[in-house]
Amino acid sequence: MLLRRCQPKQSPPREVFCRLCTRMGKLQSKLRHSTCNKYRPDGITEERVQTKACPEYSPAHTDAVSAVAALSSDVCVSGGKDKTVVAYNWKTGNVVKRFKGHEREITKVACIPKSNQFFSASRDKMVMMWDLHGSVEPKQQLSGHAMVVTGLAVSPDSSQLCTGSRDNSLLLWDVRTGRCVERASVSRNLVTHLCWVPREPCILQTSEDKAIRLWDSRGLQVAHVFPAKQHIQTHCAVSGDGHTCISCSSGFGGEGCEATLWDLRQTRNKICEYKGHFQTVASCVFLPRALALMPAIATSSHDCKVKIWNQDTGACLSTLPLDGSGPLTSLAVGDTVSLLCTSFNRGIHLLRVDRSRGLELREVAAF
Repeated sequence: MLLRRCQPKQSPPREVFCRLCTRMGKLQSKLRHSTCNKYRPDGITEERVQTKACPEYSPAHTDAVSAVAALSSDVCVSGGKDKTVVAYNWKTGNVVKRFKGHEREITKVACIPKSNQFFSASRDKMVMMWDLHGSVEPKQQLSGHAMVVTGLAVSPDSSQLCTGSRDNSLLLWDVRTGRCVERASVSRNLVTHLCWVPREPCILQTSEDKAIRLWDSRGLQVAHVFPAKQHIQTHCAVSGDGHTCISCSSGFGGEGCEATLWDLRQTRNKICEYKGHFQTVASCVFLPRALALMPAIATSSHDCKVKIWNQDTGACLSTLPLDGSGPLTSLAVGDTVSLLCTSFNRGIHLLRVDRSRGLELREVAAF
């Protein structure tokens, strides 16, 4: 038997190696910047937009972020597991102020319109009021719930605050005095989110009992219950004109995981559903016309994706995967071109909507 001696391979000429690297670089660039269609077994075509890595700003939080809201056109407030409320300038990438007072994770934040004041809710059963230009200590501390506070909404005229909890109750507060003026409770009504209807004495509420309730704030009575969904309703939002609202569903593997548009004024029936997420849809917002130039909504999900939908047809217009972010927890409109999205692993994501490319989403910063 002849034994063949192993001979070391000669390295390719330098010019061949350089050409190979150039071709690989071009291929990687095409893959990184390309937009491709991802086909699913259920027949839905989903547009997947691949994006470049974005710059990391100074971090706002040291742990998962649960909630975000825009205080002004350049400052947002947020809260999360680090028990801190943070005011952050997303245009400069810097923390404006940190507020401490809660003893457990912050679950919700809500801003008083056209002011520097805002509220935070927490697992410590407390609601606190803060002033951006005031002390780092809370201006008010509202105590009245027996369990974690999971709903927070300020009335359009800024005079009242509505809070909800897993203790099945809603409380109505006088913002000026900090006094609780109304209390209501419904069995098994584990509140997940609250929002006020513009120009109406009505509050929209979602619940773990799969119901969506419309409350009359005058006396805090249930005015309407929408047809029950098949899954827990995690979040809700109301359009700027007060004519329609959206609710979001929990789910897994594409079962549930939808957002639903409802009529608020006349029939109060379901208008449209938005299906395409694979896990719980945690948040939803109506996009202002200045941003979208058409009726559109945006959703964020535990599947690490943000989607923009045509409000009228239910078609998905854009999908942005935020790889490595973990579950996405909250979504807010920042300004006429920006969205803010919170996540478990990467803090807050600043997203831009490119109207010239069919409402394409891209991530421009994370903090």
